[in-house]
Amino acid sequence: MAPASAEPRLIETVALGLLQGPAELLPISSSAHVELLPWLLGWRHARLGDEQRKEVAVALHAGTAVALALARGSEAVARPALLAAATAPPALAALVLERPIERRLGGPRAIAGGLLAGSALLLASDRAPARRAAPEAGMADALWLGAAQAAALSPGVSRSGATWAAARARGFTRAAATELAAEVALPVLAGATALKGFRLARRRPAGRTAATLAAGTAAAACSTAAALRFERVAALPPAAWAAYRTALAIAVLAAARSPGRFTAPHSARRFAALRSDRPLRENGSR
Repeated sequence: MAPASAEPRLIETVALGLLQGPAELLPISSSAHVELLPWLLGWRHARLGDEQRKEVAVALHAGTAVALALARGSEAVARPALLAAATAPPALAALVLERPIERRLGGPRAIAGGLLAGSALLLASDRAPARRAAPEAGMADALWLGAAQAAALSPGVSRSGATWAAARARGFTRAAATELAAEVALPVLAGATALKGFRLARRRPAGRTAATLAAGTAAAACSTAAALRFERVAALPPAAWAAYRTALAIAVLAAARSPGRFTAPHSARRFAALRSDRPLRENGSR
């Protein structure tokens, strides 16, 4: 088993970057996918130290933020008051609750619970009348979107899924809800990247690690750009995403009960920790 001090592997970091874009923009939870895939497959990433795993997360979010900024251009700040109102709740929640959430809600069963809760929100919100367009969004709507983004700090919920559900519950059409979810995403992603990047800057990763992180950033930017295009031309109904999320949650719960079924024998210790539902970041493995 790789030691906790091992550096991130290039191929794994690039693979996670390619996963980050669609997982961030689609209502399936990027945190759940980026955390669970290495864990289920027995990758070195799942055994990195906590600070190193955060470095990878910062790199991936930076790539997504860059791609969103380039795609939206001047539209990124077209409605500054609305963006400020939608950003304040998650920013405050992150400052106060980020550490407790990482400690207490990072376990696989908690992530599965977030996936299931998000599925229920997608289905329930889609029952609301669809009568409003994105330009009609006001300050009250922005605050609801902000509250949804704050709730998405819990792994598995999905920021894009929660904001989409909040917009649909407020009477916006599916297309308008998708547009609003993308509009309010950039400030939160950029702010989270800047905050976590500042915290981790003191470590000053070695040249090889920095190159690996840069490759992850580039992969995340490319996958985000591709996901934006897919989102426009091949939008799926919320029931499809809810079904996928539910299937993933069931797989995670099954893995928690039967560790040998989903991973190679060398990962047994990691799954022993999993079965107690300790956070996957604990002891360098969240």
